[in-house]
Amino acid sequence: MRTSVRLMTYALGLIVVFAGAAGAGRAFGPDAKPAPAPAHPAMDEHSGHEASAVPAEGLQITRAGYTLSPLTTRLTAGSAQTFAFRIVGPDGRAVTQFTEEHGTELHLIVVRRDMAGYQHLHPVRAADGTWSVPLTIAEPGAYRAFADFTPRARAEELVLGADLDAPGDYQPRLLPQPAWATTVDGYTVTRAGEPQAGTDSWMTVSVSRNGQPVTLEPYLGSFGHLVALHQGDLAYLHLHPQEGATAGPDVTVDASVPATGAYRLFLEFKHDGRVHLAEFTATTGAGHTHN
Repeated sequence: MRTSVRLMTYALGLIVVFAGAAGAGRAFGPDAKPAPAPAHPAMDEHSGHEASAVPAEGLQITRAGYTLSPLTTRLTAGSAQTFAFRIVGPDGRAVTQFTEEHGTELHLIVVRRDMAGYQHLHPVRAADGTWSVPLTIAEPGAYRAFADFTPRARAEELVLGADLDAPGDYQPRLLPQPAWATTVDGYTVTRAGEPQAGTDSWMTVSVSRNGQPVTLEPYLGSFGHLVALHQGDLAYLHLHPQEGATAGPDVTVDASVPATGAYRLFLEFKHDGRVHLAEFTATTGAGHTHN
């Protein structure tokens, strides 16, 4: 998971900008666009140069000598099964040493290539390095599995992706239109701010129920988990609130993305002891250019 160090520089400004988000954001309907979060130049505050581009993750099955090796490659729609895989290291052996991030050693995302049927799973690792998790997919199709982890031998995390097939009559779904609000399990979730490529960007999501803001509960060490997938290539980003975030109805994340286009946003939040999943579509721009 990326740590949004840049957010700390603008934390005080963001508090002022989003002080009214809990009330105003919830008044927006799906077709009403709230005021966007402020865009900040993609400049390194120390060097004065443009910030480096956000890397596209999850597009490779092998990277930096590590390989996602599925032991289960064929899925059966509508039936519970065990999905098993290994992370093979540069020495050709299954990796057994990982650095825990946000309460777990590895995040597994499974989603169909049309970005339907999203699941965020936490498999169990055996002593020999084999990971396994119960998995049920509802419909046939071409699926993508993402393993998000940090080997103990590395300082930075890796995200590897592999394709999985579920034979059957596959009817791809159109990507839902961009929206500023959605409902799930009786909650209304609104967002302010757009993801941007080529510049710093922030997004705030606000959660309410029955017209009243709720206080989000910690889930895997954060008040919300946001995964963004790019339409077409399924480039992957796992975004988290800035460090030091306090409990409340709002979650602000670094929303800098690797490329322009449409993204599907998957927000997991916890309230009343249950985890809920809210989904949005967002269309990004190229951000700001500098002369």
